[in-house]
Amino acid sequence: MEKTEQISRWVGDFGNLYTNRNNRTLEEMDEKYIENYGITRTHMNKEFISDMDRDIRILEVGCNIANQLLNLQRMGFTDLWGIEISVYAIDIAKNKTQNINVVKSSALNIPFKDSFFDLVFTSGVLIHINPEDLPKAMDEIYRVSKKYIWGFEYFSEKEEEIEYRGNKNLLWRNNFMKLYLDRYPNLKVVKEKKFKYTQNDNKDNMFLLEKR
Repeated sequence: MEKTEQISRWVGDFGNLYTNRNNRTLEEMDEKYIENYGITRTHMNKEFISDMDRDIRILEVGCNIANQLLNLQRMGFTDLWGIEISVYAIDIAKNKTQNINVVKSSALNIPFKDSFFDLVFTSGVLIHINPEDLPKAMDEIYRVSKKYIWGFEYFSEKEEEIEYRGNKNLLWRNNFMKLYLDRYPNLKVVKEKKFKYTQNDNKDNMFLLEKR
């Protein structure tokens, strides 16, 4: 697996602590989303992909303990895959899931053939990729997606590094939807919505893009 400064941090104790902080049940995850946004993640997902066939093949890039995939499984989706860089998180994911395929890999080298998935998504993952490496990650996501790219990421009109738990060089806000659209002219926006935090004026952006 390709190593960057960020990957090296996330595969060690720093990443394990993140996994422990976020090792929630689906109900607890939805409660956290209500606390943060006033809406559950379940509701967000239904708003964006409830009309899709339940047998489409879906990949989450950076799935951690697979809670987002479990949420989709609860919605009825059956062909679910995840890649994750942390062995610690993968072990937890495999212990808490059934019929979800989780393998070790990073966004910089997705181990699947072109157009293997109908939908590829990230949730709070692009924000942790160094802007210098981001084009490569986006190219990989685009490459393995046959039709849809779905994202939920911290939003800023332009690239903006912010300190993450007292650490630099680990978190960047951006307009990730625009980065996709600028890089791949055949993508079109199916749906986009910004979710404001309940405690401050920051926003996260959910977007669903389709290859034309």
